[in-house]
Amino acid sequence: MKRLLSCLQWLDRNIERLIIIISYSAMAGIIFVEVIRRFFFGLQAPWSVQVPIFLYLILAWVGAAYNAKTRSHLSFNALRMIMGRRVKYCCTVFDYLAWVLLSCVVIYVTIEQVQINRDNFSMILGTEIMTWYFLTATPVGWALILYRVTQNFIKDTKEFILSSGNAKSAGGVA
Repeated sequence: MKRLLSCLQWLDRNIERLIIIISYSAMAGIIFVEVIRRFFFGLQAPWSVQVPIFLYLILAWVGAAYNAKTRSHLSFNALRMIMGRRVKYCCTVFDYLAWVLLSCVVIYVTIEQVQINRDNFSMILGTEIMTWYFLTATPVGWALILYRVTQNFIKDTKEFILSSGNAKSAGGVA
């Protein structure tokens, strides 16, 4: 049980980086090899145009989840730096609600697109690989974003509650 828990903790810390490195390396490798093949031999694999695009799709959404996890995503902090603690927390909660709403909409719509591609047996040109395998990256990536946003919300809420308790016990105004 300890081993399973440690594996899950390792995955929680590293899953985005692992997926990003694998998809970026595969994308760069395919593009490098195919440029050489086209330039020197006049050959090109029919799938070599589509697969890097799908790998970029994985890279984009998993990268967005990583940025949500590390809080390095686009944010507007200049105004929040001068806000009080409660107002700042309320704005943060509003941000989290917006993330959840957007995530739910994107997951719902993209699952429908994945199902359409699956039902139509859409394949990557020149292979027998179904395109919906790659298209699943969008709802999965957004589910990962939703998971990371939820983690941040729980952490921020705990910190807000703890700091409110410390301010009250110190005689300050919370």
